[in-house]
Amino acid sequence: MIRVIVCGAYGKMGREVLRAVHNDPHLSIVGAVDINSDFADVGDIIGAGKTGVTVGNDLLTVINETKPQVMVDFTNPQSVLNNIRSAIKNGVCPVVGTTGLTEPAISEIRELCASTKVNAIISPNFSIGAILMMKLAQEAAKYLPHVEIIELHHDQKLDAPSGTALRTAELIAGVRGEMQQGHPDEKEKLTGARGGNLSGIRLHSVRLPGYVAHQEVIFGGLGQTLTIRHDSVSRESFMPGVVLACKKVLTVDGLIFGLEHIMD
Repeated sequence: MIRVIVCGAYGKMGREVLRAVHNDPHLSIVGAVDINSDFADVGDIIGAGKTGVTVGNDLLTVINETKPQVMVDFTNPQSVLNNIRSAIKNGVCPVVGTTGLTEPAISEIRELCASTKVNAIISPNFSIGAILMMKLAQEAAKYLPHVEIIELHHDQKLDAPSGTALRTAELIAGVRGEMQQGHPDEKEKLTGARGGNLSGIRLHSVRLPGYVAHQEVIFGGLGQTLTIRHDSVSRESFMPGVVLACKKVLTVDGLIFGLEHIMD
């Protein structure tokens, strides 16, 4: 069995990860970390009865005590890079769903993986459906290059636009290149009304209670539009991808960015 620890164990995603790993016959929860820990038993958090595994408040202590092979991180943009560094330097393979990592940070992680021979998987989205949405959008952009992205998340999400929206725009831009959309003399009456801009693709972020994670990719052409939409109505939707990554990360080569690269 693969030995797994979970960072951000008290968060909504962290709890789902604990449950998913606990329920998989090939994975074993050996430790968990949360800065707000009151040292609860993992089983009490997920309703599985006592497991004897408690949630610690210091990552390095948990790594040293439990000797994990994999660390799953769903924390926040302020903590994630240091968590990844600590894991890799101690021979633990990170599986990361926390978004907000910058390009320089990802480059640093790639170099660290190469120098230590420790693997890592980082993915802006672990939902299989979301990955398919991005792949379909990439294909559609070959024929309908005019596109805008609307992403909708719960009001507690810290980064905007979402990592999934950025990744989708990058994939589309890789197909169609940078181009001007809309009227060249367009003026915003209110700053930000047209959203963010990545290679000419406009990205719009909605933050409201009631949402989990949703995205629309809207293509426009002569006399037609095409909308590709994905909805995660429960955080359970991300768990098959997380479990898959926990099993694959030990055998990939270096840093893998994007779940699509390990989907058979």
